[in-house]
Amino acid sequence: MKPTPISIILGGLLLCLLSCKTEKKENSTKKPNIVFIMSDDHAYQAISAYDDRLIKTPNIDRIAKEGLLFTNATVTNSICAPSRAVILTGKHSHINGKIDNLSPFDTTNVTFPQLLQKAGYQTAMFGKLHFGNNPKGFDEFKILPGQGDYYNPRFITQKGDTTITGYVTDITTDLTLDWLKNRRKADKPFMLMYLHKAPHRSWMPAPRHYKEFTNNTYPLPATLFDDYATRETTAGPAEMNILKHMLLRYDLKITDDVLAELNIEERLGAGGINKLNPEQKAEWDKVYGPINEAFKNEYGKMNDSTLMVWKYQRYMQDYLGTIAAVDENVGRVLDYLDQEKLTENTLIVYTSDQGFYLGEHGWFDKRFMYDESFKTPLLIKWPNVITPGTTEDEMVQNLDFAQTFLEVAGVTAPEDMQGKSLVPLLKGEKEKWDREAVYYHYYEYPAEHAVKRQYGIATKKYKLIHFYYDVDVWELYDRAKDPQELNNVFNDSDYAEIAAEMKQKLSEIREKYKDSDALSNQYIQLYKDKGLIEE
Repeated sequence: MKPTPISIILGGLLLCLLSCKTEKKENSTKKPNIVFIMSDDHAYQAISAYDDRLIKTPNIDRIAKEGLLFTNATVTNSICAPSRAVILTGKHSHINGKIDNLSPFDTTNVTFPQLLQKAGYQTAMFGKLHFGNNPKGFDEFKILPGQGDYYNPRFITQKGDTTITGYVTDITTDLTLDWLKNRRKADKPFMLMYLHKAPHRSWMPAPRHYKEFTNNTYPLPATLFDDYATRETTAGPAEMNILKHMLLRYDLKITDDVLAELNIEERLGAGGINKLNPEQKAEWDKVYGPINEAFKNEYGKMNDSTLMVWKYQRYMQDYLGTIAAVDENVGRVLDYLDQEKLTENTLIVYTSDQGFYLGEHGWFDKRFMYDESFKTPLLIKWPNVITPGTTEDEMVQNLDFAQTFLEVAGVTAPEDMQGKSLVPLLKGEKEKWDREAVYYHYYEYPAEHAVKRQYGIATKKYKLIHFYYDVDVWELYDRAKDPQELNNVFNDSDYAEIAAEMKQKLSEIREKYKDSDALSNQYIQLYKDKGLIEE
């Protein structure tokens, strides 16, 4: 064989060095991709990176293990659609106008996807948006109408509606992966919103999970039988007690014939069960049929305490069963990003639109500024930026996401956005973080669950809440000494100085965020105009 001339070898080596150098430069200068994963009503207590007593979530935990876990992530308004509006706009509810699930979203609001799209990002959204049928700033979307269905869901797309047979968590992931594989443009950075319906009420797991989870028993929360002492006029009237307000048919899958035999009447029907096709219903009945039979036989022997425990266990079985599918499917997306070598240049976020009560204070649902609904899970992975396996206890909010994503993308945030970019915390530059407190305001009253209107402020040490419509009540909690928030110390003389300081801080933060009693009264009048409040 004739030897290869040394000039050819050197030339090839030089070409390789130049191309490798160019490839490295391109990879290092390309803007980061952003994958925003959000579930609906996913309590931080139901993620094993936070607490492993209820469920193991190994795939969601991967984000924390390889990234950062926030322990004081909170929301500005603990209810689905307003939370999503805050995330998209980077503005509090009283500024973006989406104060509740009833009011329309003002589409003149500028959202961070619009700004990223304008800056050259390819953008896509799949899953549950919860408001609006034509979200701005997306090259492609397939979204559930309103709450959407767990089984055989309908999706709204730019080309018309489509119904897909199967389980919503799996389908949302299939749509997401299909876009990543087939329509993502390799020469552009992308921003992907991958949004799960689960674990929203009425908690319908996939067959592979309800067969397993309906056999599980869970530890009871310490405050399951809370008597609301020191919170009689605020927490007491709320209509989300598991014993009194969780529905046997809609929530816990007890059938009409069993309820009729037991002479029990309820206000809501079977909900999503009616979406099951005959094959799915047959599989469902094999598991939930025996549960119904057992309940029918035991109901007459139950007192309030044993019924409360029975309802709690059924609630947890289905709620956590839906989360098992979320965790599996998050793993599918993470695996794909790894396989396609996309992970290294991608910011990955896992969060929920708010927290949720898993029996704490005897409750399900959210809405209050008490921790289980005020706090939300937040796990972020960003290779080569975030130190893997770290935790952060600074006060952060869903208000901060828009500005964070814009800074990551090198886009200047509009001056009227009200959050703070989390990038300094992601980089470990804590000295650049100067926020002491966060602000909260909930408006949807009178409405479902009867949680009163409230606003408040929270620091790492204390939380002050003002309930201001049809009551005038202040509550102060020592978050270190009373993490379960059972003892309102606002009128405790030992806390008089702290109460005064927190009221001053609250006044200042309301001014900073341009909230006021006048605005609150405007929104109360809006409810009166709609006939939701009697004059």
